[in-house]
Amino acid sequence: MDLGIAGKVAAVAASSQGLGFACARELAREGASVAMCSRYRERIDRAATKIHEETGAEVYATVVDVSQQEDCIRFIEETVRQFGRLDILVTNTGGPAPGALDDINYDHVREGFDSTLMSAIVMMKATAPVMRKNKWGRIINILSMTVKQPKVNLLVSNTMRPAILGFAKSISFELAGEGVTVNNVAPGYTRTERLIELAEHLAKQSGETVEDVFAGWERTVPARRLGLPEELAAVVAFLASERAGYMTGVTIQVDGGSVLGLF
Repeated sequence: MDLGIAGKVAAVAASSQGLGFACARELAREGASVAMCSRYRERIDRAATKIHEETGAEVYATVVDVSQQEDCIRFIEETVRQFGRLDILVTNTGGPAPGALDDINYDHVREGFDSTLMSAIVMMKATAPVMRKNKWGRIINILSMTVKQPKVNLLVSNTMRPAILGFAKSISFELAGEGVTVNNVAPGYTRTERLIELAEHLAKQSGETVEDVFAGWERTVPARRLGLPEELAAVVAFLASERAGYMTGVTIQVDGGSVLGLF
């Protein structure tokens, strides 16, 4: 299927590893030029080089701390300067620190607010004028299945990610008539570095091994396995495509059937 992404420009936040890296690579495979960012120069350069060597796509890498508003704006501005346009935005973060009510303090909440909620809002707002000018754009937010089914020990994430969904849904009304779609993907348990961090946190609390935690998650997933980053990235690539032009304001679960609700 020709997704119509070839020749487009995509900016993918927090893309040195995990879901962000998988999305950047998938978009590059479809022929897009890609801007990538991370807090760490060595990691993002290594990731960008790998994608360029695998796909031949033009890749731009820069150092960005998504918890800083100025960095988020700079990422969008640098992408436009580098490529002359911006067609696809994928917002993403590593996620707030895990913890329940007794584990977190107000600093954890503030950090989650800046790195998770505000980073997505700032990048969406900075990108919208560029896409409006071109009368075409795709904004895709990587959230979590917790926006539909909150999880214990993810209190800050359970709070911040649904707020992104509310912002995205609201601006989707404003941008739909201008050729710009705004959608979200809600991954379930997916084998990334972030999931390993969470497994280690839970294992320390329970006295189990990390392998026990992973096995327990697998038993709760109807598909009886954890997801792969490439599977989430394929959905993101479709939402970024010409074919998905009539889809906006939606949140698609990529969770192996984990969310039990009807909607």
